[in-house]
Amino acid sequence: MGNLQGTEYYISKGMGRAIMDYKMLVPNDKIAVAVSGGKDSLTLLRLLIDRQKFVPIKYDVVAVHIDMGYPKSISAKLEKYFKKLNVEYKIIKTDILKKTAKSKINCFWCSWNRRKELFLAAKKLGCNKIALGHHMDDIAETMLLNLFFRGEISTMKPKQELFKGKITLIRPMAYVEERLIKRFAKEVKLGHGTCVCPHSIISNRNRMGRIIQDLEKTCPDIKKNIFRSLKRVKKDYLL
Repeated sequence: MGNLQGTEYYISKGMGRAIMDYKMLVPNDKIAVAVSGGKDSLTLLRLLIDRQKFVPIKYDVVAVHIDMGYPKSISAKLEKYFKKLNVEYKIIKTDILKKTAKSKINCFWCSWNRRKELFLAAKKLGCNKIALGHHMDDIAETMLLNLFFRGEISTMKPKQELFKGKITLIRPMAYVEERLIKRFAKEVKLGHGTCVCPHSIISNRNRMGRIIQDLEKTCPDIKKNIFRSLKRVKKDYLL
């Protein structure tokens, strides 16, 4: 697999399996990679660029960062990183934060507005795919979130067509566990940031993460089992 070694090799291998299993890419795709500045999105961007050197499917990559206007913006830092990678990039600054009452700002609000800006940017850039840095842990946590708080069985799809197929969301790291991404970020000194929103510390997603970590002590494969369960639905045993 090219000249990839160590942790990067295993992450790339997992990405390759997910890309093949879900048919995420076709020749001449133009992919907008959503880059928040965290370890997940930075790892995804770097691996998608590295994989261009040896995979048979040719595609283009554009790094897209949505600056929501939070204090301690990392836009300048990301711009330097994008230039270092020699990747096409677009940084979009929005002042929506200033126009919104603090009582309305939460993780869902932030995610919804980022996604809206991302869709608009992808259209302007001529991208037909949007790559998100969600990994296996995110998918398992979302499953529990929807089960516990929405009373439904659903999660993030590794591949999802939107707007009648005009835009396709892909999550190439769907098979990759977060522990590998953390190790990789440390090995290559990614210099990633963390969410600057004060709500992130107390979010229900973090609660799900802690529940899974606790259950891993007795069931090490719990994340994989949650992921697999969504492919092994026994409809005869549902209401």
